[in-house]
Order: sequence, then structure tokens, then C-alpha cells
Amino acid sequence: MLVLLLVVAVPPLALSLFRHQQASDADPGRGAATVAQDAFDDSFTKVSYLDQNWQPQDSLWFYTTTQGSNLLPYDFFMALEQPGTSLPFRANEHMNRLRYLPQRATSSNPDALPVGFVKDSYLNKNYVGLTCAACHTAQINYRGLGMRIDGGPGGADMVGFLQELTKAMQAVRDDPAVRRRFVTAVLARGEYASADAIIADVGTYTQRLVSYNIINHSPTDYGYARLDAFGRIYNRTLEHLLNRSQLEAVLRNILSPDEVAEALAGMGDTLSSAQRDQLIAQLARNPRHIDLLKGELFIKADAPVSYPFLWDVPQHDVVQWNGLGNNAGLGPLGRNAGEVIGVFGTLDWHEADTYSLGSLLAGHGVKQREIRFDSSVNVENLRLIESRLASLQSPQWPRKVFGDASIDRARGLRGERLFNSRCAGCHASIERSSPERRIVAYMGNVDEVGTDPAMADNSIKYMGYSGILRNQYVGAGVGSILLDKKAPIAALLTKATMSVLETRDPDKSFVQRWAEWLHNMAKAFSGNEIKASNKHGNYTIDTTIAPYASLRAYKGRALNGIWATAPYLHNGSVPTLYDLLLPAQCPANDKQAECRPATFQVGSREFDPVKVGIRSEGYAGFTFDTRLPGNSNAGHEYGAVAVVKGDIRVPPLTREERLDLLDFLKAQ
Repeated sequence: MLVLLLVVAVPPLALSLFRHQQASDADPGRGAATVAQDAFDDSFTKVSYLDQNWQPQDSLWFYTTTQGSNLLPYDFFMALEQPGTSLPFRANEHMNRLRYLPQRATSSNPDALPVGFVKDSYLNKNYVGLTCAACHTAQINYRGLGMRIDGGPGGADMVGFLQELTKAMQAVRDDPAVRRRFVTAVLARGEYASADAIIADVGTYTQRLVSYNIINHSPTDYGYARLDAFGRIYNRTLEHLLNRSQLEAVLRNILSPDEVAEALAGMGDTLSSAQRDQLIAQLARNPRHIDLLKGELFIKADAPVSYPFLWDVPQHDVVQWNGLGNNAGLGPLGRNAGEVIGVFGTLDWHEADTYSLGSLLAGHGVKQREIRFDSSVNVENLRLIESRLASLQSPQWPRKVFGDASIDRARGLRGERLFNSRCAGCHASIERSSPERRIVAYMGNVDEVGTDPAMADNSIKYMGYSGILRNQYVGAGVGSILLDKKAPIAALLTKATMSVLETRDPDKSFVQRWAEWLHNMAKAFSGNEIKASNKHGNYTIDTTIAPYASLRAYKGRALNGIWATAPYLHNGSVPTLYDLLLPAQCPANDKQAECRPATFQVGSREFDPVKVGIRSEGYAGFTFDTRLPGNSNAGHEYGAVAVVKGDIRVPPLTREERLDLLDFLKAQ
């Protein structure tokens, strides 16, 4: 009876707070701000929203609902200056150049942070953090009009943002004049009591940013609109799983015995955040040591992919580009918890004595020693975000903006026939507004699809040290896996995220943490209509020998709203849909042939309604070079090259047929 009372005690309070926020955030413009001068000359003087079944309060709630991301102390971000200037780092023009979307002040965003930036709190300290919206809100521009698309693939250069943030923090640490201005500004905000406390935290967070950038450095620059999110999530997980015994074995390959002893002095078997910071700071004195540690402990974050679009995600059977995330049961919460780990959630994983009935019955006393996976991950908000996304619909082609002639009905009908004969096998058609819609993803083997294999290969080829998870079990589709000294990174991430979900919120009172945990687990199970099912498609089957073999595949999904999600392919290597219908390489002897561009510019938001995609030339953006590792634009040449089906040769699409197919896709 007590448990039932606790479960039902929480929702009314959460609902009343949500209703208050709904009432106060009914801004029809969703707080969108314009920018007078854009770095790539595609400025927008007005912002509109496309109909996606969300009201203004839904969008603003999505932008500002915290999930547990703790990037920097909040007052640091508010006081920080752009490197080399005294201008605010958070200024709209600066954040817009990095392709984060600028906002005006609203009741839920009084400091006018960009879309997806928010004040988050953990253990009585305020941080600036990222919400889902930072990477999953898009904007396309057309003749001065900016069209915001909720759940669309973000255009941000997150690596550039983190590099500039690091330089700004280093300037505070190393430049006396910058430091004086910074300390004065932070003290004036009132959260820090002394300059010494500020300077100490500057050192800690600067070192964390420096080491994060080193660990996740990729020889192929990501540029705008993409990120190796999984590589970075894996590396943050591996960093926090480290225990003393495995770390000592690794350090012996790098340091002398005396240096190992010094590095690990005073550390228990489970490392605290402060101890990890201390160790990294010590190793960072020698760049060679950091490089060696990186090679021993972490994976290469060298497979950037486009930010996925979020409409219909709760209706999927599996999610992520390679189908890693099963959407049944607690799968959505585990997926979202992993995302928070990737965007700087605080992970206070540590050993602690806990009350245990099993230990008492076994004669070992009332307490037992175990790992607690305390963290800043806000499970309740992750559940609410997933629930809200269930109502989000794909954007429809804005005929009023692009003109009635931008879609030709006759072309669209011919394109529908082409789609049904050439595309529907992997990309099912759905009714975008149907509450009964489901997305059964077609998982195509990498060798079949032919697109760049880096992301899929990375997900199955790497092993990581299990650390504090050693000798535990994690379920896979073919049975349970015992986590040995080293284990597949997918298994480690799965076990870590589920352990986080099983841990009650340390930031709440005893009664509240149990009440909310029970309520969230019950709601997550009962509210998820997706059940476990077999994957669909042509992929390698998982076996007990290769339990993650099926991850070497890429997902084909319904294409409703695809017109608004450029650039294309999973790694963003094709700028327009028209280009995607071309072969990756032109025949050497055909000077008139069309093919996908080998290089193009990324960064502009200006939309091309004819080729359906982003402006990719005529400005000095980021140069996307498809010849670099991880950037290949090969594969998915369905309709672009001739194929033989049985005894029948199916010719490539003509230019007119490509345009017909585009007019059909515009209307989806």
C-alpha cells in the first residue's frame, strides 16, 4: 500500500508545474530571434514555424526541459568572453556562427540562451547544459525567411563550439586581464563566495575540456551538422568505468613504476571524479602520455554522422543509424540516458555500503558493498520528453513559401510509381498524422547498401575495459554476456545506462527519490506500446559468437519529412536529394554526365527547393571532402546506376524521372 501511495503522489505536482509552464510559454513565435548579419550571407529577418502538431508551449518546453547535462558552471558560461575579445561568448551572433539557433528571452529562458541550452541544477549547483533540442532542432532559410523545424537535424558545429569554449576557458586561466574581468563578473552573479573558489573550478573545467578534446580528436573534421555522438558517448562511459586495478595495468605500459605509484597515490579501487581529474591533469603534463593513454583506453571517435531527425522516433521498432537502440520496454530511457552521458552528464559512480536483505539472509550482515551509479541524469524528464515526441509530426512542404509551382502534381504521380517500384522495399510509406503509425526499419547490410562503413564498423570492432562492471552480466539478443576484463563497447554502454536507470536520484529526499523512480519505471513500461520484435531487412544475424553482428547495418525508414533533413546519407556526405539520385562517380569517358559532388560547402541554411537540400557552393563555409576517411558518398545508388534483376536490366533514372521522384518526396 505504501508503494502505491508513493507512485501516485508525484504526478499531480509535476502536472501542475507543466500546466504553469504551458500557460506562461504560449509565445506564438517560440522566442525565435533573428540575426542581422550572418557569417554565410544567408541572413533571416523573420522566423516562422511549420505545422508539426506542436503548439508554441510544446516547442518551448522541448527547448528548455533539462535532462541532466552539466557542461560548465552556469555563471561561468554567462560571464565567459569569446577568445581574443571582450564580447560575450553566448552572444547571438557568435552562437549563430556555430549554428546554434538564437532565442529571445522567454519565461522559461529568461537569459535568452540559444535553443537547447539551459540552466540545469545538480546537488545544489547550477550548470549550463544541453537539451535534446540543441542537436535536434533545425532551421532552413529561403529568401530571408527562417523556418524552424522541431525535431529536425541540427546544423551545429559542436566540435568547433567545444574548441572555442576551451580556448575561452584557457584565456581565463592564463591571461590575468581576462581572469580579472571573469572573476568580477562571476562574483557579481552571487553563486560563488570567493575568487579562489572560482579559480579552482576554472582549472578543473578547463582541464576536463582539454582532455575531452584530446580523447575525442578525429583526423577527419566533422564540420557542421554532424557528430560522432556514439564515439563520444562510448569514451565518456569508458572513462567513468575505470577502476584502479585495470588502470594500473594500463599505466604500467606508459609510465615507470614510481610514476604509476605517484599517479595512483591515495586512490581506492573505484575512482572519484576528482581523482580522474587529478590523474588526467598529471598525465597531461606530457602530451605523449595522454596520447598513449588514449590509445590504450578509448576508441577512435572518427565516424561522424548527421544528427537524426526525431519525428516518429517513439513509433520505431529500432532506432539509431545502425539499429543499436531497441525501442521496446525501457529501451527509450536507456537510449536517452546514454545521450545525457554524451552531453556531459555528471557521473558520480562510486562504491558505497547499502542495506541489503539478500546480504542479511546470506549471513553477511545488513549491509553490502556495491557500486552506486549516481548521476545527474534526469530520468523523469527523459520519460516526459519521449512522451512529448510521440505527438510530433513531420513537417510538410511549405508550398506558400516556395510557390505553387514548386510541386507539380503530374510529376508527383509519376514519381509515386517510381518510388513504389524502386524505393518502397526499404522505405515504407506511412500516414504522418495517424496515431496508429509504426516505423518498421529496414536494416540493410553495409555491404549491400554500400555507404561509408565507419560508424557501423566502430560499433562492433572495439572492446573496452569493463572496470567497475567486471563480472556482471548484460542481456543481448542471443543471451547474456559476462563482462570480462574487456568487453564489447555496446555491452558496456548497455549495462552502464541500465545501471543508471536502476539508481534512484541522489538529488532528492529518500521518499521523493523512491516515489519518482517507481512512478517513472511504471510509466515507462506501461506507456510504451512498442514490444520487442525481430529486426526487418537483410543483415547479419547475431550469434553467441558475434552477439552484435547485426549492428553492421544501416537503417532505412519512412521518408515523410525527408525534404527538410539535408545533407543526406547517414554521414551527411550528399548535399541534396537530387544529388543522392546520381551516381557517386561519373564515368571517366562521359564529360556530360552528372554525379554527386566530391566536395561541397556546409554551414549555410539557405534552402534549394529545386534540388531539395542545402546551398552547397558560392560561399566560404566548411568544405566537406568526400575523399577523407569516414566521409565517403558512395553507396545507396538505387536508381542512380543500372542494375540487373534476374534477366532484366533496369536502367538508371533519367533526369526527368529524378525530378518526378523529387516532386513525390516533397509531398511526403
